[in-house]
Amino acid sequence: MKKVLTIAGSDSTGGAGIEADLKTFQEYGVFGFASIASIVTMDPSMGWTHEVTAMDTSLVEKQLISAFTGEPMDAVKTGMLGNEANIAQAAKMIQQQQVKQVVIDPVIACKGTAHILQPKSVDALIEYLLPLADVVTPNLIEAGILSGMGDLKDLVAMKEAAKRIYHLGAKCVVVKGGHRLPGAQAIDLVYDGHSFTTLESRRIDTDFNHGAGCTFSAAITAGLAKGLPLLESIRLAKDFVVAAIRQGVLINPYVGHVWHGAYNHAEERMIPHE
Repeated sequence: MKKVLTIAGSDSTGGAGIEADLKTFQEYGVFGFASIASIVTMDPSMGWTHEVTAMDTSLVEKQLISAFTGEPMDAVKTGMLGNEANIAQAAKMIQQQQVKQVVIDPVIACKGTAHILQPKSVDALIEYLLPLADVVTPNLIEAGILSGMGDLKDLVAMKEAAKRIYHLGAKCVVVKGGHRLPGAQAIDLVYDGHSFTTLESRRIDTDFNHGAGCTFSAAITAGLAKGLPLLESIRLAKDFVVAAIRQGVLINPYVGHVWHGAYNHAEERMIPHE
């Protein structure tokens, strides 16, 4: 069985971060490991205000040592790491372990909040993690920040941003247009340094999309771990997320999550027989 590690933040509502990654790994049939780099909490008394608390870097290191003890990981993904020290620690361990498939989800802000990681954290992502990335999966906001272009409003801007991010060291860049681009199609752009591929699906008008980005990057990671070619892994991940969004679940008055089991009809499993 393939082994996959996520180094990311924890979302106690179960929709994004470590929780989304592990659910996705399970659906793909790979064995998931987790090292928590940050904890995200939401305050219902303050209109669902988000707060990101970074884990102590020494504890992140201990988790990584634990996770990497044994046979090599088949793939690793990173998500919200919390601060520059944790970013550097994750990169150091990935290099030491010579991980063959690395997916970087450059989480710069929580959905639904204006909380942006400090500029030093963005710089650390660029310095330490992007050069290790087999795939990096920024959304439009993240791609605009990493590329230095600001707001990306169309496919032409997405292509230029992808080129700039590629030149920061990533082997493949997937810019997620998602619901932020105008029009009836949800467009993602793939750039491998040689050519562009656009992936389109019918736009789904829903607010039940919490965790979509984490789930997408986790699905790519699992697909690569199982030996799928890069573009096929990305295409399957998009199909997986589209199904998850279509069957999104209302969790509380503030947020709705994607349903990670949608693609495989997981809700039909383990039904007691009469």
